[in-house]
Amino acid sequence: MAQILVRNLNEDCVERLKRRATQNGRSLQAEAKMVLEQATRIDVTSAREMANRMRTRLGKRSDLDSVEILRELRDA
Repeated sequence: MAQILVRNLNEDCVERLKRRATQNGRSLQAEAKMVLEQATRIDVTSAREMANRMRTRLGKRSDLDSVEILRELRDA
């Protein structure tokens, strides 16, 4: 398994990562690994396409109810 070394991280970033690790019951290393693995699974093009479809479907609705929106998206 490969290893990487990340130098010169901003202290605020490290503190946020430590808090996140604690909240998730993981070590700092395990949390950093999880963040990197999740970030590399994201297909930006697909995410943008999905966001555009959602914007189109929602239109200019001002009465946004998240439960209703989720039902609509699920049933589509």
